[in-house]
Amino acid sequence: MVFVVEAYLCVNCVGGMTWEIADEALKIEGVKMAHAVTGQFDVIAYIKFANMDKLREIIEKFMSLNGVQRTQTAVVIPRGLGQQ
Repeated sequence: MVFVVEAYLCVNCVGGMTWEIADEALKIEGVKMAHAVTGQFDVIAYIKFANMDKLREIIEKFMSLNGVQRTQTAVVIPRGLGQQ
């Protein structure tokens, strides 16, 4: 059985770089969608990965993109987890 973890990676960008970062994000392995958005963040990416080491690699790749200032990650809680 392959275990897949899902998360949303929220990105703050340098002004004027939003669309470029969203486009570059799609080239990162594990990124399934990346959108320029309004609000607190500039880009939100939907990612899938196998384990926390892979998540770390994805975050490091985001942080290496020119124009990325910071990221915030929200890991999806699978339905039924912790329910009795």
